[in-house]
Amino acid sequence: MPSIKQLKKNINNDIGDLIEDIYLWELSNPSSDLTKSEKLIDEAIITFDDLIQQVNAVSGEGVKAQFKKIQEIKGKAITALLKKFAKL
Repeated sequence: MPSIKQLKKNINNDIGDLIEDIYLWELSNPSSDLTKSEKLIDEAIITFDDLIQQVNAVSGEGVKAQFKKIQEIKGKAITALLKKFAKL
């Protein structure tokens, strides 16, 4: 079971890497319509906030199961964001 600190760091790194990739895409495609990429960045930030709130809400019985569920949600969210990024 990862610690809360490590889980938050993993969420930050994964979402941060995705946002960085989107910014690099924007720089390499300046003539493209950037509204879709900006919406994707906003969605990534909202996903980050939601995941951090879930981590902060972990308490009581079954902490290990709660962490596992958050990691599954994170994986699905990152995958969905990457699929949207691939369509840009």
